[in-house]
Amino acid sequence: MRQIILDTETTGLDPRQGHRVIEIAAVEMVNRRLTGNHFHRYLNPDRDIEEGALQVHGITREFLQDKPRFADIAAELLEFVGGAELIIHNAPFDTAFLNAELALHGMGGLETCIGEVIDTLLMARNLHPGQRNSLDALCKRYGVDNSTRTLHGALLDCELLAQVYLSMTRGQETLVMDSSGPNAEAAREDRSRQRPRPLAVQIPEQEVAAHLDLLKQIDKESGGGCLWMQEQAI
Repeated sequence: MRQIILDTETTGLDPRQGHRVIEIAAVEMVNRRLTGNHFHRYLNPDRDIEEGALQVHGITREFLQDKPRFADIAAELLEFVGGAELIIHNAPFDTAFLNAELALHGMGGLETCIGEVIDTLLMARNLHPGQRNSLDALCKRYGVDNSTRTLHGALLDCELLAQVYLSMTRGQETLVMDSSGPNAEAAREDRSRQRPRPLAVQIPEQEVAAHLDLLKQIDKESGGGCLWMQEQAI
């Protein structure tokens, strides 16, 4: 299975306001192994960069003056990601910008040439509800060294996200084993003996307290009819 970890940096937050992509990176992974192949370009946006965005990535308009425009690299980008499954942290943000760039140059959207899009931010929120799920927070949670990440950068962020994604989905490597290999039958038997581990979710104390207060209010208004309260003997 071919997957592409993708990230962008932009001039601002909203492509509908004319903001543009100024850096794009894509890192290739095949069967859960990084291949070393990657795509990385800085782009001239032909517009100013908002101060807030500049503080995030540190990429100046002066640095981008001699860089290619998106139209110059669009075909190469689409060829690189073509047919792959995309892995993106906060996917709606990046895909919206890329689709806006493609539309600006009369080209079809990403969905015309790629497979599924996996949003690792949504995945992290499902795995770790109520916790911080930024890329930095996930690096810390999964023991990924991000000490060189003083500013956002598309290529570095792709490399970090690849490690985070592999940690978040650890155990799925068995799904890409060669079913006809000499050890396949033994591996299947071993997996059949494995018991799924329960998902441990740590809920903040304030959320537990708020939930309990709500249940007590329901129980009072219903004249003691809250079954959950009865079962838990609260």
